[in-house]
Amino acid sequence: MKYDVIVIGAGSMGMAAGFYLSKNGKKTLLLDAHDPPHSNGSHHGETRIIRYAYGEGEEYVPFVLRAKKLWEDLERISKKELFLQTGVLGVGRDTSGFIQNTISSAGKYSLPLEVLTAEDVHRRWPGITIPDNFIGCFEPTSGVLKCEEIIKVYEELAIESGAVIHRNSSVKDISIHEKKVTVTTEDETITAGSLIIAAGAGSGKLVSMLDLDLPLTPVRKTFAWFEAEETQYNQEKFPAFAFDTFNGTYYGFPSIQQAGLKIGRHDGGEKVNPEKSMMPFGAAAEDEGDLLQFFHQYMPDIHQLKYGKTCMYTLTPDEKFIIDTHPEYSNVAIAAGFSGHGFKFSSAVGEALSNLITSEKNEVDISPFSLKRFQR
Repeated sequence: MKYDVIVIGAGSMGMAAGFYLSKNGKKTLLLDAHDPPHSNGSHHGETRIIRYAYGEGEEYVPFVLRAKKLWEDLERISKKELFLQTGVLGVGRDTSGFIQNTISSAGKYSLPLEVLTAEDVHRRWPGITIPDNFIGCFEPTSGVLKCEEIIKVYEELAIESGAVIHRNSSVKDISIHEKKVTVTTEDETITAGSLIIAAGAGSGKLVSMLDLDLPLTPVRKTFAWFEAEETQYNQEKFPAFAFDTFNGTYYGFPSIQQAGLKIGRHDGGEKVNPEKSMMPFGAAAEDEGDLLQFFHQYMPDIHQLKYGKTCMYTLTPDEKFIIDTHPEYSNVAIAAGFSGHGFKFSSAVGEALSNLITSEKNEVDISPFSLKRFQR
């Protein structure tokens, strides 16, 4: 079969791109080294936070609002619940850059946000205790995305529109000739007019096949679920949260369908080789100990681990995304370096990648994510 576009990486961004391309009539092949959704990348673990008053910077807000619209469209098309409006609570000192960006983003874009004292936070959610010099920023319209369910929905809809997925298919070589792309795997050689590389931690090796060196650093991350009193920490009463603390940055989720309170640490992490297996959760004492330290200080009722998992972040030096075309090949688009905060945007990233390949205008300016910022 002849394809218009090959997408390497059928995770968060790649599967979304495959959906938009196939929906728009492009004959699309998706290749993945594993069987998505899987636990070898950054899209597993059941849930991801989506927030609109963005603590990482105001430049993200139009992009995440576009993603919000596309998530709503996806729920309507699939007739499935993919978003839970739990609200999201941001916590930190009022001098924290994360908190200041959250407040300024909300003001600039007229987003609903409640700024709360430490006493207000404890009164509303008795399971949280924070220092008097911390404040809370509660965004009631934000919440939780069902990440693995979303990838399955994108896959089903892409296949319905004619997309083909080759699983457990590792790419061995990529070449460009006469405006055609040739991708070689262990089993086949495929040619198409265009290519999208959205392979998470594996993207660095793939773009190097096209003489492009990107500053991508894969790191090992851990997250875990803990026993929680359901009457206090369930999704109807407790928000998703992000804490900027003296000891690090943490994020978490209420107990959804009695799964337990889920938490992870956003900063830190050990550099890893994405082609090798990571140590499982618990192999290092700090995997559990770091999370228990957080609970001891801010949510003292939580102390019993249920189970934990590992995943990878792929960091850029400025922790901002890369969404762009190859500087030499306009028929090659790249999405990489989502630095642990990309999933919420993946609907809009998929749309943007499709538009880059088809030369359609993007609804939102993606120039802040140009790879040119790393070129000298």
